[in-house]
Amino acid sequence: MNEFSGTFAISASGMKAQAERIRFLSENIANADTPGYRRKTAGFEAEMRGGKPTGLVVIGPPKLDQRPLERVYDPGHPLADESGYYDGSNVDLVVEIADAREAQRSYEANLRMFDQARQMSQSLLQLLRR
Repeated sequence: MNEFSGTFAISASGMKAQAERIRFLSENIANADTPGYRRKTAGFEAEMRGGKPTGLVVIGPPKLDQRPLERVYDPGHPLADESGYYDGSNVDLVVEIADAREAQRSYEANLRMFDQARQMSQSLLQLLRR
């Protein structure tokens, strides 16, 4: 793999991983008020080929956040127990929005790196044509 295609592949893997992360964050935000919903998280892992790191990144399998669910008092809710409480979700919207901004900025940084490599390869091809 030459330097330019390696750069493109690394940038593309970063964008793909951040897009998956944004998908998980969107699911968490959409289900913040769903009773019993547990927040999904996923970490990044280095891609390995033949036991050696390739420089590419992949998102790991989703994991459910094991923090306790919020207890919500609403005696009229169909899921409420005899004391009037039911289990809400463990999604903190402030954390999810902050994580979404971070993921968006990381995606944009990978996109800029991809674009810079593309511009450099175009400039190189123009120089070689002369």
